[in-house]
Amino acid sequence: MAVAARCRLPGLVDVGSAAVRWRPPWALTAGCRKKSTQFLNRPDLPKLAYMRLKGRNPGVLYLPGFAATMKTDKALAVEDFCKSLGHSFVRFDYSGCGASGGNFSECTVSSWKKDVLAIFDQLTEGPQILVGSSMGGWLMILAAIARPERVAALVGIAAGADYLVTAFGQLPLETKKEIEEKGEWYLPNKQMEDGFYKIPYSFIKDAQNHCVLHTTIPITCPLRLIHGMKDEHIPWQVSLKIAENVLGSDVDLILRKQSKHKMIEKDDVKLIIYTIDDLIDKLSTLE
Repeated sequence: MAVAARCRLPGLVDVGSAAVRWRPPWALTAGCRKKSTQFLNRPDLPKLAYMRLKGRNPGVLYLPGFAATMKTDKALAVEDFCKSLGHSFVRFDYSGCGASGGNFSECTVSSWKKDVLAIFDQLTEGPQILVGSSMGGWLMILAAIARPERVAALVGIAAGADYLVTAFGQLPLETKKEIEEKGEWYLPNKQMEDGFYKIPYSFIKDAQNHCVLHTTIPITCPLRLIHGMKDEHIPWQVSLKIAENVLGSDVDLILRKQSKHKMIEKDDVKLIIYTIDDLIDKLSTLE
């Protein structure tokens, strides 16, 4: 489902009939972004690198994908948009990723969920819109279940709920036994030639405790899911299953016929920004 987008005035993006006050990151010069990274220190846990904009609510918290960092184009675009409207915004690196402390090989869905909740509890106030990309879409669901009183809305971008567990379950029995014996799974990275993610078997075992697609998902806040139908990692049917399983009725699923997993094309990012802007308007009206 393509969304027509064209620039009408500097700093405005016209998506459909809505004018979104946003200047894309590729229009900014490098000198415009000189804020230093901050760190959230936690007793006996890795420190978490983050960037924060203070502003009004609802705020926006961005959750990166698997092995990604807070410096992706999507995260920066959402930050620029929130800054233009004066809304609070936080982006961060999971433990073991980017500038955060910790060892990636020791990370699990459980530890990353703790990271999300630590950032959420200590760096945000009031109602928040969680924006989750890929595995961040899975983690945003887990966070919304844990903090229903403050999660005001969700935006999933190629949401990867249960993804690695599902992918592991589809392997031949002999392959699964071999991975269990060796303790590691070399998952091909389709975005890198001859590249692999080295995933500990313990990660898969832990992730099995956080699956959400085989039961009702106790979420009632507005949910927006955007997925590319040419996603080479996570089938768009995953977003459809999420939409079917949530308790709430305010759910929209947007499929983009030509989009791939990263959703970093200009029209993809414009749609993400428009979706967040629409939710901000919706939530502000309800106040």
